[in-house]
Amino acid sequence: GSELHWLACALYVACRSSVPTVGKGTTEGNYVSLTRVLRCSHISLIEFFSKMKKWQDMAKLPQDFCQSTDKLERNFTVSAVLFKKYVPIFRSIFKTPSEEPLRVHRSRKQRRHPCSVSELFNFCWVLYVHAKGNFPMISDDLVNSYHLLLCALDLVLTNALLCSARRDLLNPSFKGLPEDFSSRDYRPPPGPLCFMEQLCELHDGLVLEAKGVKEHFWKPFIKKLFHKRILRGKEDSLSGFLDPMNFGDSFLSLSRLYEEQVLASGGLDERIFTGEGASEDIGTPEPSLCEEVENQDSTLYRLHTSLAASVLKVSTPLTGRKYVQEVRLASPLSTAMKSVGRLHTLLSGTRYGPSSKLTQILRGCSRDPSDVISQRLKDMLDIFTQHHEDSSDDSKGMEKDMAVKFFHLSEALYYRILESIVEREKMILGDADLSCILEQDVFHRSLLACCLEIVTFSYRPPGDFPRVIHTFQLPAYHFYKVIEVLVRSEQGLFREVVKHLNQVEEQVLESLAWTSNSPLWHSLQSAQVPTCQEVMPPQYLEQNEDSGGAGVALTPASQGPDSTITGVSPSPTTLQDRYGSPPTGGFRRRLFVDPTEGETSATRTPPSSVTKPSLIATIPAGQTVVATATVTANNGQTLTIPVQGIPNENGGFTFIPVQVGGATLQPLPAQNLTSTLAVQSAVTKPVTKAVSSPLRRGSLSLFFRKVFHLASVRLRDLCVKLDIPTDLRRKIWTCFEHSLVHSTDMMKDRHLDQLLMCAVYVMAKVTKEDRSFQNIMKCYRTQPQASSNVYRSVLISGSTRPSSTTDTNQSSSSDSRKDPGGDISPGLTCSSSTLVTPQPSGDSSSSAVDGGEEERGDLIHFYNDVYIKQMRQFAVRYSRSSPSTGADPPPLCPYPTSRTGSPRRMLLSSKHSIYISPHESGSAPCPALPRDRICYYICSSPPNRLQEINSMIRTGETPSRKRSIPLDKETSPKRVCPDNHTALLRRLQDIANDRSSSR
Repeated sequence: GSELHWLACALYVACRSSVPTVGKGTTEGNYVSLTRVLRCSHISLIEFFSKMKKWQDMAKLPQDFCQSTDKLERNFTVSAVLFKKYVPIFRSIFKTPSEEPLRVHRSRKQRRHPCSVSELFNFCWVLYVHAKGNFPMISDDLVNSYHLLLCALDLVLTNALLCSARRDLLNPSFKGLPEDFSSRDYRPPPGPLCFMEQLCELHDGLVLEAKGVKEHFWKPFIKKLFHKRILRGKEDSLSGFLDPMNFGDSFLSLSRLYEEQVLASGGLDERIFTGEGASEDIGTPEPSLCEEVENQDSTLYRLHTSLAASVLKVSTPLTGRKYVQEVRLASPLSTAMKSVGRLHTLLSGTRYGPSSKLTQILRGCSRDPSDVISQRLKDMLDIFTQHHEDSSDDSKGMEKDMAVKFFHLSEALYYRILESIVEREKMILGDADLSCILEQDVFHRSLLACCLEIVTFSYRPPGDFPRVIHTFQLPAYHFYKVIEVLVRSEQGLFREVVKHLNQVEEQVLESLAWTSNSPLWHSLQSAQVPTCQEVMPPQYLEQNEDSGGAGVALTPASQGPDSTITGVSPSPTTLQDRYGSPPTGGFRRRLFVDPTEGETSATRTPPSSVTKPSLIATIPAGQTVVATATVTANNGQTLTIPVQGIPNENGGFTFIPVQVGGATLQPLPAQNLTSTLAVQSAVTKPVTKAVSSPLRRGSLSLFFRKVFHLASVRLRDLCVKLDIPTDLRRKIWTCFEHSLVHSTDMMKDRHLDQLLMCAVYVMAKVTKEDRSFQNIMKCYRTQPQASSNVYRSVLISGSTRPSSTTDTNQSSSSDSRKDPGGDISPGLTCSSSTLVTPQPSGDSSSSAVDGGEEERGDLIHFYNDVYIKQMRQFAVRYSRSSPSTGADPPPLCPYPTSRTGSPRRMLLSSKHSIYISPHESGSAPCPALPRDRICYYICSSPPNRLQEINSMIRTGETPSRKRSIPLDKETSPKRVCPDNHTALLRRLQDIANDRSSSR
């Protein structure tokens, strides 16, 4: 682009340096107008923000500066969204310039003249942007900024009514005017006028919120302007500035004060929206007071509107795109208003404290945690308000009031959700004492912080995470655990809030939990990183995916299937599982030994725990084998049960009952066998190995289950866009899983996407299906979570550099950056020319590596100097022409399936326990239901089941059923159906239930 544009970016950075001034402290803007800089450089504002982000990357500016630029862009975006709302509201209240009578020519002596509609339009906007700039906490708060705009319109409308000479400015058709306004004898009422209710009703405002902003922010600010003689008129009634004798001076003084504020802060002069060349200066078509309304509804106008508001948009993460469709027509303001409205509806009738029911539950614990919870909330309130106090004495008290308001809303939401969580725990644990769970300090602080993030996001999309966990010094690894608990417990959250929480969880899983000071590393000291197969249920792995389509189960029940916010299920259902220490079991790191096919680590089988065995044997189809299953009871006793099985076509075994002493044993399905399984055959005795182990439980396993699911979704998207076949995708996944399990230190202070992109490149390289880093990153940038920082600033070395490498011969980093081709080992390196960066790829941000400071470079630098040194030996085993390996490549790891259906159970009615939840047609049949539960499977259950549900809702009584015995619980079946006939089993079970209910 133009060199002048880059010069404007450099000049802006230089002018943002704080400099001392005479008598006024320090100023950040250096008194240089950003608007004038942009006009002299012939660059629009939107283009400036785009190039400024690239300039920050190239110049490696500090994080504080980048955050201030982001806030400036959010402030501009909020103003751009609200200006588009301001124009039609102003046109509805006041006359258009075309309806205004022509001015009478006056002599030079008569300088005082009534203001025109255009002047009033500009005056009202300057008054609003000046007020917004005085409250930094709400300058990027979309909801409160909109209510502040309504306050400005209310003040100008009130002054027009009180000034008898200025009523001609008003639009007689405005619905908010008094009924007798059109009469000649109209007189304003003696008391103060307020039109906030009418404006909120006509233009989608929240009355209580708007009145709160008016009382606590707007009125004190306007009184100061009258007191300082910036606005001329009556200070007691805040009126009179529209009088011809006062308007000119008031407008001039207000404009000078606002210009000084903009120059001192280095912010954007938002009068740019009302200028003549607004569209050219901003970069998008802007609404105009004189422009016809139909022109503002054109397709091009709506397109530019959506582009200008993209900063405030909440993108749906990849893990949730199959559940939530993008709503492109909804404006950020309407979305934010709905979110805040839903929040207030949710908290209606809720007080800022525990309910009587929750108080009774807390007192029922062996150790009442009520006082500790109350004191903890007070301490967190003090911390939160201290972090939101502004340096300006004029607005310090108002900023604190806003922080207290947000915290009290969060406190009410906290107690509401805590009550739901406690009820859920009691439902699972029965009458067990909850003192141990309710004394988890990190749980309570995380829950309140999550509620605070919900409130902050509702008012100021796209939220402020991870500032909230930094404020309360919460480890991200512990904070994320409460997100799924909260979403499950509160059914009334707005959709955009759930999407935002999904994003927050993904940020933790991809990078925040992997920082060097994260508690995750302490947990990994006593437990090895599990593989995907050890934590992911087998039905969610591709190798076990043999089911058909999905159905939906309609269940009027209080307990339904569990699912996580990102679609992985099942998961631990109690807080003890989530916040307890991970069970180490018998898993130990195996040094210097690569696992061979069919081998797994030995595991200690807990009491009554069972596992599904997989037998590797060459047995002809139809050949009967005799197996003995060793079952360990709860009291420690073991029992060996003989069973017979026939290998089926799916590679598993169908077990049949065995006669013992004249009695028939109950059939023992494969999943009820332990890992100790001896197979005997009359023809041959094949060597059998158990290749699957029980799913690992605990908080650590849940974390890695979510990490694997997130990585699989992103990798699947990358492979589709890169046109990578399924077999290569499986190899890439195996390489990624190997790096995460056996070279976990590579994730320390790094990003999950970095390992994914490196795995794609190296496996495509060794299989001769090359994909350049440039194309990989081009496809990566299309993902919603993509950030240039991920591939431009990667940790190379420093205090957190991995201490072990797998290839000691590759010590020369300078030679490794070249791609000589030829031999496969050195050919795995990547040429820096494949990454298009503004600076040479070899450059890295490091000043003193030996002194402990970290060295950073781009993704290719990381790949050549760190990644390939640890992954070379593993990667070349999949090469077709590698001379170093004569053995077969390692087996491919199973890939997680692409989930379908609704991610969680939904409550359909607030008065009745009716839920709709996903039901896989290939999953196990529904177990025996209690008498107070009725299930209806869409497209499979008979119609009379719906009649029973309707009768149950009307009468509150469940139809009596004499017996309901599922087919898989009968004592002596004549034959056992294969696993792929579960749909037939469910239909037969429905028929049996219907017959029993009709007797």
